[in-house]
Amino acid sequence: MQQGLQRLVALIQDVDFVGPTTRLRDRACRLVATHPLRAGDALQLAAALMWCGEAPDAGAPFVSLDARLRDAARREGFAILPD
Repeated sequence: MQQGLQRLVALIQDVDFVGPTTRLRDRACRLVATHPLRAGDALQLAAALMWCGEAPDAGAPFVSLDARLRDAARREGFAILPD
């Protein structure tokens, strides 16, 4: 249990948080209009885009196993993981 808590604390210290803002919601709405995404997936992709300053073409990684979300992220310019 203690080891698990230590790993969680280490992960939390290395997290970038993108908060629920009007800008995030508006970006997610544009993504839903562009890609066949569910609302939650659009919010996740919008947060990733905001995290990288709307410039995922710099090779920013995006991790997902959902086919629609992976396709949308790829079209937005992310490097998709796992391959």
